[in-house]
Amino acid sequence: MYWQQVFVLALPPQHLAQHTNLTYFFFNSFIYFLVRPSDKDAKMKYQECNKIVKQKAFERAIASDELKRSVVDSLDIENMTIEDDYDGPQLEDGKVTLKFMKDLMAWFKDQKKLHRKCAYQTEKITICGDTHGQYYDLLNIFELNGLPSITNPYLFNGDFVDRGSFSVEVILTLFGFKLLYPEHFHLLRGNHETDNMNQMYGFEGEVKAKYTAQMFQLFSEVFQWLPLTQCINNKVLVMHGGLFSEDGVTLDDIRKIDRNRQPPDSGPMCDLLWSDPQPQDGRSISKRGVSCQFGPDVTKRFLEQNKLQYIVRSHEVKAEGYEDTHSGKCITVFSAPNYCDQMGNKGAYIHLRGSDLKPEFHQFTAVPHPNVKPMAYANSLMQLGMM
Repeated sequence: MYWQQVFVLALPPQHLAQHTNLTYFFFNSFIYFLVRPSDKDAKMKYQECNKIVKQKAFERAIASDELKRSVVDSLDIENMTIEDDYDGPQLEDGKVTLKFMKDLMAWFKDQKKLHRKCAYQTEKITICGDTHGQYYDLLNIFELNGLPSITNPYLFNGDFVDRGSFSVEVILTLFGFKLLYPEHFHLLRGNHETDNMNQMYGFEGEVKAKYTAQMFQLFSEVFQWLPLTQCINNKVLVMHGGLFSEDGVTLDDIRKIDRNRQPPDSGPMCDLLWSDPQPQDGRSISKRGVSCQFGPDVTKRFLEQNKLQYIVRSHEVKAEGYEDTHSGKCITVFSAPNYCDQMGNKGAYIHLRGSDLKPEFHQFTAVPHPNVKPMAYANSLMQLGMM
């Protein structure tokens, strides 16, 4: 037993489960053969087990993770046809709902088979960009795309507050869903989840007007613990701002960032919150006066070094609500339509689904809100700038 334990513990974790039984029988046969070398039956069992072990070792040796393709890659779910005579459960706009699950259980109880399209269909994650205190547009996103749930996960990519005058309502709603679905509702920090921006652009004033100064301090502390990035299926990296002022930054470097603080004026944390893409190669000074602008070559090197497919970021208003740049390797999504009641832009959110995580863009327009102007709670100098 000791040798069995040593061998099993030495196996990589991913192989442990599949090899434990085989290892057990191999070593039982091996030890029994050592004890009774003249026993033909023991020798035969040992030889058979040894042959299987060598075959498995050979299969692992020639297998290449890079050459393996997910079964999902071979499926064309969108073009699968549900026949007219099928009257069983169906997903509603590709979503699993409570009604679907009740229908499914009743269907299975009658020993009927779910249609293969529904069985194959994969879930998605929705990525939203800046919402900036535009609460009624946030409600519209949920109306269009469904409320967050275990089967309808969301990622909101920072800048929940400031400028719009319903920032308290936005952030409390988002925090509520985070508490309700901690593993299926994700919030990343933006450059406006910081004290200096909140003092200028309205969130601090709004919280103090609706609650207390102490409440703002609590928000400030919570903002400091928000993650800076999210990596989806080891393929897509999401951050609010963008990439870095220097090459060579790895995912491990990002994990090591001390995020529980107000962001510094330079360095990786600052870049993740503040940088922007540019169309030309190289880097240049940011038009914002903070961090940098990075070109397609910078994006390409970062993705290759970290074995990623593309990045998703927000941080910039876009006329169509999104923008696809750097040959599809850098995607911007912005979810505050008619930004500050004056930009006339569309909002957008992104669906990622399947093994390839190909982005699907969905646009929407602004909806009416109560007669409270943007920046109503901002610093007086900033209010003058909006006039």
